[in-house]
Amino acid sequence: MTSNLAKDPAANTNRAGEPQTLGFLLLDNFTLISLASAIEPLRMANQLAGRELYRWFTLTQDGLPVRASDGLQVTPDASMQTPLSLEWVVVCGGVGPQHSVTRDHIRWLQSQSRQLKRLGSVCTGSWALGQAGLLDHYETSVHWECLASMQEAFPNVILTPHLFSIDRDRFTASGGTAPLDMMLNLIAHDHGRELSAGISEMFIYERVRNEQDQQRVPLKHVLGTTQPKLLEIVALMESNLEEPIELDELASYVNVSRRQLERLFQRYLLCSPSRYYLKLRLVRARQLLKQTPLSIIEIASVCGFVSTPHFSKCYREYFGVPPRNERLGVHDRQGNNQTKSPSLIKRWGGEPYKSEPLSSAQQALAYAQGEPTFASVPLLN
Repeated sequence: MTSNLAKDPAANTNRAGEPQTLGFLLLDNFTLISLASAIEPLRMANQLAGRELYRWFTLTQDGLPVRASDGLQVTPDASMQTPLSLEWVVVCGGVGPQHSVTRDHIRWLQSQSRQLKRLGSVCTGSWALGQAGLLDHYETSVHWECLASMQEAFPNVILTPHLFSIDRDRFTASGGTAPLDMMLNLIAHDHGRELSAGISEMFIYERVRNEQDQQRVPLKHVLGTTQPKLLEIVALMESNLEEPIELDELASYVNVSRRQLERLFQRYLLCSPSRYYLKLRLVRARQLLKQTPLSIIEIASVCGFVSTPHFSKCYREYFGVPPRNERLGVHDRQGNNQTKSPSLIKRWGGEPYKSEPLSSAQQALAYAQGEPTFASVPLLN
């Protein structure tokens, strides 16, 4: 499913100029890098804009400190029961989400959903939303280590290997630095690409990835150890991208018939062997386009295509953009490198509670006023 971040100018204006408020729910053993990757772009957005565009609070179930997966202890701003006028709720997961999610978490997330909050997650936080029944029929990203187990536990969730997914009022990112890309895409939608680009420059982040970018998921983590022949065939494919091996020859290497080979791919990978092989070659070509100075002719050759026109045709059919535009970062007819998201961006109403604690975002913005980059990016809204 492919979508684009809506280009609706009305959606880019905050309610009476107020900041959007996010609550980051920290589960036990959450990964600190994913939390930082999600919050730091918000801090820098405030700094470069010179005003508070985003406000955030860290939350735990009982308001007590929680330990991250690296052993560091984090003291939250509040408990999840504190009355806060949140517009977004982001669940931060990490190691063993199956053991970190409680009934109280589930009930609270469900109550947030009934209040029409935007719900999101980073790393394995998707598990909590899935267990609460809040991701059914939504495109969802989760760290690749959790893909197989989550698919088995929540069959109605549409799991993807993408770095992040934005589907209506849900936004989910895999681990590591993927939340940074997701937030930069959301900030670009809310306040323009100039601000997103300014944040990238401050973080020395050369390329903002979009929802078309995928995690490198080892197939063994998708199939487990139940299909050794299929794993062996895919390994042969991955090792022979420049000179693709004929399917009959692949089948003979692992002592199966071509018909058995095709059945294995259709049953476990939901496509034909030739289609899967083509996907491997095209994904490799995309990496080379974005990360190397190789010419398109050279890339076509090293990825096993007999001609550049054939390569361009296959690339465009698979990714929806020709190789030349991919390299230039042009993803639509207007020349805008737009990423995804359908009707996700919507402003929720509600006045702030007077009992809200002081936001750490406000403190960070006050400190940032002395920075030379303060208010360095003018906003259109």
